[in-house]
Amino acid sequence: MLTTPPFAPSVLRTLHSLGIRSRSDLRQTGAATAFLLLKAAGLTITRSTLWQLAATEAGISAHQLSAPDKAALLHTLKHHPPAALPPPPGQAARLMAAALDKARQAAAENEVPVGALIVRDGQILAAAHNACAAQNSVAAHAEILALTAAGQSLGTPRLDGCDAYITLEPCPMCASALMQARIKRVIFAAAEPKSGAAGSVCNLFADTRLNAHTAVFGGIMAEESRAILQAFFRRRR
Repeated sequence: MLTTPPFAPSVLRTLHSLGIRSRSDLRQTGAATAFLLLKAAGLTITRSTLWQLAATEAGISAHQLSAPDKAALLHTLKHHPPAALPPPPGQAARLMAAALDKARQAAAENEVPVGALIVRDGQILAAAHNACAAQNSVAAHAEILALTAAGQSLGTPRLDGCDAYITLEPCPMCASALMQARIKRVIFAAAEPKSGAAGSVCNLFADTRLNAHTAVFGGIMAEESRAILQAFFRRRR
């Protein structure tokens, strides 16, 4: 188990709240990611905490970290994708269920069943579903339509502090739009093995040359999303 010392009590409490309770947990998360999550949780921490995390992960004391070790850590930190705390499980389930309702609406209208929400502080600002057939547009994906509606509602294309709930892993077009809109967190349900741009085919969100704002969480109610998609495509055969 992680202890204090060497970690400050506030750091230890926050690590525990993040599910990082042991050296094994820390190894699985990684020192750089854990450091960024601590900052995302609101702690004011310095590089000394990063050194301590890395040393604990390696099973050594912080003073045993070499200068090259520290340089490598700082390089990892500089090129690390954005990190954020996950949404509360109950809130995530409630909002993804609403996105799945939009996907079902799309299926009823003979559109590929994908739904998307734009959310701020747990409140839905915009909801949309795929409308490519209705609009005769390859750009009428649920994410694009939801981003557009939210931007019009707020009077700005930059949706800082907003989350996107999507029933299917976004494609490269939509991933780019989500990053351009400065969405804070993308929460998606099912992976898209043919065109997913959040890790399945490529991961645009992990490229820090492109993305400095958007963290990604996948797998929320994935089975429900897959069931809707599979039923839709079975009917079309």
